[in-house]
Amino acid sequence: MNISSKVKLNNGVEMPWLGLGVFESREGGEVEKAVLHALDCGYRSIDTAAMYYNERGVGNAVKQSGIPRKDIFLTTKVWNSDQGYQTTLRAFEESIGKLQTEYIDLYLIHWPKGKRSAETWEAMEELYQKGKIRAIGISNFMIHHLEEFLPRCNVLPAVNQVEFHPELVQPELLKYCQEKKIQLEAWSPIIKGKVNNLPVIQALAVKYGKTPVQIVLRWDIQKGVVTIPKSSNPERISSNADIFDFNISEEDILKIDRLDKSLRIGPDPNNFSF
Repeated sequence: MNISSKVKLNNGVEMPWLGLGVFESREGGEVEKAVLHALDCGYRSIDTAAMYYNERGVGNAVKQSGIPRKDIFLTTKVWNSDQGYQTTLRAFEESIGKLQTEYIDLYLIHWPKGKRSAETWEAMEELYQKGKIRAIGISNFMIHHLEEFLPRCNVLPAVNQVEFHPELVQPELLKYCQEKKIQLEAWSPIIKGKVNNLPVIQALAVKYGKTPVQIVLRWDIQKGVVTIPKSSNPERISSNADIFDFNISEEDILKIDRLDKSLRIGPDPNNFSF
């Protein structure tokens, strides 16, 4: 594997295993510099969202990079206040306008909103059938959300992006998505840097001659989980990509798995009010 390696989604579209997350990267110079540096390092997947308020900066950086649009995998998401059929269609047009692109590679429902998400999905399926989106998916959906949602789908979600890290492994959700051929994707994979302070991860970093962050990102990929670490720091963006020259043993994968505490740092998908 290398930074160009991709996973084939359930509709045949290929998605990079590693991408750059831009949550909390400020619109303008900060996000543009982060995306440009990532693209220069070989990243080809950028994950943003309407509610990150930096889609325009991401679009500017993609344009400035000179890399053909077809070679970059762009993900964005419809926010909760825009869920619903007509509002999703409008939100999508706003996003592609800001991103300065004619299509989105992956469009996600940001959070599960029951019947409104079913209406949102209807609009997304329409955009998908028209070729304006290459793959459609969801984010922050737990098993019970999926069991309610999937029977309403004509197009199977390609991706489920969720909080996933050594203290929130969610083995049942991972297995469920694998069985349904829905690719799991990790947000906040390094727990906002907390993995640097976990003794088990520190010991593995010494063993493999890597940083704790690199250990965890490699663990993601070996578990079959796409990962999108967020950073606006050039050195960290470069370091995060240096994970393709080693393999973690199965024994050490299990050591990381055992750190699971079902501990979230983000909102609970079963109890949120936005």
